[in-house]
Amino acid sequence: MTNETVLCTNCRHEMPLTQYHLDLNNQAVKKFYGKIEIEHASAFLYFNKKGIVQELIHNLKYKGHEEIGTVLGYWYAEDLKELKLENPFDVIIPVPLHPKKLRERGYNQVTTFAKALSESLKIPLNASVLYRKKYSKTQSKKNLLGRLENIENIFDAHLSEENQNKHFLIVDDVLTTGATLEACSRALLKIPGAKISIVCMAMANS
Repeated sequence: MTNETVLCTNCRHEMPLTQYHLDLNNQAVKKFYGKIEIEHASAFLYFNKKGIVQELIHNLKYKGHEEIGTVLGYWYAEDLKELKLENPFDVIIPVPLHPKKLRERGYNQVTTFAKALSESLKIPLNASVLYRKKYSKTQSKKNLLGRLENIENIFDAHLSEENQNKHFLIVDDVLTTGATLEACSRALLKIPGAKISIVCMAMANS
């Protein structure tokens, strides 16, 4: 399947790009102020209900169209190459699904996006450093308090010496409250010398 069949040229021109990679103090970064220390955070697109981005993410997440993640990953990688970071990314980590959820869905919707970033940016992808130790139902219908309670202590990280002193780039689909990514970051920050950055396909307008 070609890029054109995934996303037509006209649609590409209409995509709501955030341009967050050009703003070190963007809205994605502000989600984590006072919560966790991060090196960088950005999202590629704005997520609006009933918009083109919601349709794309829905087709990626629930309809098996993993090629959408690939197209968005290669596209956003070109923007991320413009970042001037003091500490470059060392490892790309997709937010993990619980094994039960992975069996139910058949794939992790973030994987192809993460792989495309990895290949284009020439940064290794590691899907085993971070893992989800508790099964949780979908976050989308929960209120903020419910989400925070639901994700607390459900992630953990392998603290092996080879994972120490690394700058981890955590990759997810949609940034909403930031609760899941905060929980992932806290798990990875248990690793000595760890630094955290976050990149998402889209960010919900709050």
